[in-house]
Amino acid sequence: MTIPSYDFPHSVVDSTSKAVIGQHMELIGPVTRIDGDKVTVSLRPLVTVDAEHVRLIESHVAPIFY
Repeated sequence: MTIPSYDFPHSVVDSTSKAVIGQHMELIGPVTRIDGDKVTVSLRPLVTVDAEHVRLIESHVAPIFY
């Protein structure tokens, strides 16, 4: 599959469904970096995409240590 704004193909193995060309997929992974309008997500490997292609599923606020 091709990920928008990412120059290399990414392989996904899913034997439960038959993918077709042009089908949209939801890939879930933790955000590792936000740099302006780019977001890096750990899909193993790290993938950097435009922020407009990322949807927040679960919010997390890091704890503050005093």
